Amino acid sequence: MSTENLPGLPEEPVARTGMFGVKDTGDTSGYGRLVVRRPPKPSSVRPYGSYFDEVADALEPAVGDAIERVVVDHGEVTFHVSRERLAEVLRHLRDDPALRFELSLGVSGVHYPDETGSELHAVYHLCSITHNRRVRVEAACPDADPHIPSTVSVYPTHDWHERETYDFFGIVFDGHPALTRIEMPDDWEGHPQRKDYPLGGIPVEYRGAEVPAPDNRRSYA
Repeated sequence: MSTENLPGLPEEPVARTGMFGVKDTGDTSGYGRLVVRRPPKPSSVRPYGSYFDEVADALEPAVGDAIERVVVDHGEVTFHVSRERLAEVLRHLRDDPALRFELSLGVSGVHYPDETGSELHAVYHLCSITHNRRVRVEAACPDADPHIPSTVSVYPTHDWHERETYDFFGIVFDGHPALTRIEMPDDWEGHPQRKDYPLGGIPVEYRGAEVPAPDNRRSYA
């Protein structure tokens, strides 16, 4: 579905229409007229509020040039850092007594196909048990060079989390001890949680009933 079908709607900042941005087949989600806008990249300014300024004050003197921007939204803070300095930033967050983010809650991936040059993001959720604080760290890489340094040496529990992020998004974590698929079969083609992953598939039989593949279901557009 194109924006031409929506009179009066400006082309920007529309990112896509429909639930999955389907272009070659009918939108099978029932959200054919959904408009997903592309918000500008936010960058918060001081004061951030809460304990976020204290975290920034402790982090910036050591790795300030590695921080590309800071975003405070919905009561949460995200430090966007350069991928080359990612392990250094996480190590400082873990070891600095003023920070002590000793617990990582995991690694996840995000795919922004419209962000040219930084389509793939790896997101790290950190918790300080010592200070009862939480922050998010995010590093991006281009689709054409999907490499981000592994952080297993900083947080060993990232082993399986990085494998899952690689499996579903295709981010290659350089230096990982054994970067293989963890949920999809080894010979699976593609990465299923990317937004450009095709909706097509195989029909599924369940208790005698056959559910057609997504690209063959009824269109609600």
